[in-house]
Amino acid sequence: MAAQKINEGLEHLAKAEKYLKTGFLKWKPDYDSAASEYGKAAVAFKNAKQFEQAKDACLREAVAHENNRKLYSFCRAYEQAGMMLKEMQKLPEAVQLIEKASMMYLENGTPDTAAMALERAGKLIENVDPEKAVQLYQQTANVFENEERLRQAVELLGKASRLLVRGRRFDEAALSIQKEKNIYKEIENYPTCYKKTIAQVLVHLHRNDYVAAERCVRESYSIPGFNGSEDCAALEQLLEGYDQQDQDQVSDVCNSPLFKYMDNDYAKLGLSLVVPGGGIKKKSPATPQAKPDGTTSTAAEEEEDEYSGGLC
Repeated sequence: MAAQKINEGLEHLAKAEKYLKTGFLKWKPDYDSAASEYGKAAVAFKNAKQFEQAKDACLREAVAHENNRKLYSFCRAYEQAGMMLKEMQKLPEAVQLIEKASMMYLENGTPDTAAMALERAGKLIENVDPEKAVQLYQQTANVFENEERLRQAVELLGKASRLLVRGRRFDEAALSIQKEKNIYKEIENYPTCYKKTIAQVLVHLHRNDYVAAERCVRESYSIPGFNGSEDCAALEQLLEGYDQQDQDQVSDVCNSPLFKYMDNDYAKLGLSLVVPGGGIKKKSPATPQAKPDGTTSTAAEEEEDEYSGGLC
């Protein structure tokens, strides 16, 4: 079966080369027919699992489309060549081709197809090169945002934010989540804004920036419905426990269903959050101690009394 498909692919390649030849009665290559034959050859080689030959056929098809000024088909063939590299587990090279195809889709005036190609590239490289995946997801979000498709844009920003958190790139994550939050506010998805505020606070506390975390909550009071929500109450309790270095209170909040059932990356941030000082509570002001006669004395007075008779 594989041998048959390989032979089929070679036949299509031979036909394509014939269409490209010129002669006394044929002054111009038939790029359209050649591109079609190269495409058929690529499919045959792919079915035979000869991905290197399939990739080469796709690239030849792309050149034929370019010479024929069929730019969309040119981009499509380029993207298919990238997918053949993916089958060969050459992921960085695959992403490079798909990214190039997406840029050409943009130039050709098909931003939706460009965005889908970029997202596909991001998924391919996510486990191998998260930093590159973040860049691709952010590029995709920008394309959707320029097309005023904000729901798609914010979904891709969310993927980028989670990867940044996973990589403990908290400064960048904080900015990315803020951008998500701004878009959710713009499309009036207020409950998701509350969840993004929780994510922001957790990121800022992992950055050891209590002031920024508190500011996030304070600024969120302007979001309709936030003040008085369970999200707001939980965050106020979390910040109070963190400020008082009360690890038990912080852990109780972070182990609540509200936090535990967030996206996994944020739930992990909550479960791993440790208050400064190793969880030793701040000392409260000394409380007066009762004397036998009913009056009270402070710790300072007791210390003074202890040494009032001298050191002997």
